[in-house]
Amino acid sequence: MSQHEEEIGVVDTGSLVRRWITYAVGIYLLTLGVSLAIKASIGISPQSSLTRTMTLVFPSMSQGTFNFVLELIMLLLTYLVMPKAFRLKNFLSLVPAFALATFLDLNLKLTHWIVVDAYAAKFLLLVFADATLAFGLFLMIRANLVLMPIDMFVHTIFKRTGWKWGNIKTAFDCTLLVTSAAVGLVSLGSPHFIREGTLINGILVGQYIRLYFFLFKHFSGKRERAGLG
Repeated sequence: MSQHEEEIGVVDTGSLVRRWITYAVGIYLLTLGVSLAIKASIGISPQSSLTRTMTLVFPSMSQGTFNFVLELIMLLLTYLVMPKAFRLKNFLSLVPAFALATFLDLNLKLTHWIVVDAYAAKFLLLVFADATLAFGLFLMIRANLVLMPIDMFVHTIFKRTGWKWGNIKTAFDCTLLVTSAAVGLVSLGSPHFIREGTLINGILVGQYIRLYFFLFKHFSGKRERAGLG
């Protein structure tokens, strides 16, 4: 994953097998979080809202399929932004992208029975979903392996322009959100899956990841001190 200052001391530089297992578990938990957020039905992330909306426009195709198509588009855009820097190894990013699409469709089936009616229950489910999603992202960052095409595209824009990474990611998410709303408005008569939960997701996921970074460093430091003692 991309190396930000906050990731120093968190990424795993040990066994490659262990890191791939961590990465796979991270992908699974991420998709489980997405599935639970969808069941909360009070709004989901920009990326999920777009791919979920597409399943209403083309009901014969799954959300995982649309997610993989989006990743393919991002890989193409990555090439167009910096063609000379593009390498064959970049196609490896499609492997975790395919795994994510598969796990997403699996978890959507496994959670289909979940129905919540009370708003408080929906809110709590979304909070739990975001915590699960964020922990999946944390594990993927810790594994320090292959960037997903979407993340690769954002990182490529960062290298190409020198703009702040956070600003690029925010602009990218807003673009997905506007696209989702436009598709919903044109094809379905109104935007779908964009509600207060979309804003809550944007706030909570980042905060959860910061919390996981803090807890990992805190308890790692304790273990190191105990070992020295």
